[in-house]
Amino acid sequence: MGLDNPVHILLLLLVVLLVFGAKRLPEIGRSLGTGMRDFKTSLTGDGHALDPAPTPAPVTHAQAVEHTGAPVPRA
Repeated sequence: MGLDNPVHILLLLLVVLLVFGAKRLPEIGRSLGTGMRDFKTSLTGDGHALDPAPTPAPVTHAQAVEHTGAPVPRA
């Protein structure tokens, strides 16, 4: 009476689909995958993998004009 029977697995997947809906399932899977990846990284001690990627510096109006050679409309 475990999950070794394919019918039980299909029934469980159907219940999960009905409870959470088709739109939420990819989001749930993505968050579970990220959590497991972070947990594995913390166990291995590879700390630099958890550091966020560096963000590029914002481009100023003067740099945009200098790069294109044409005036750039301001937002």
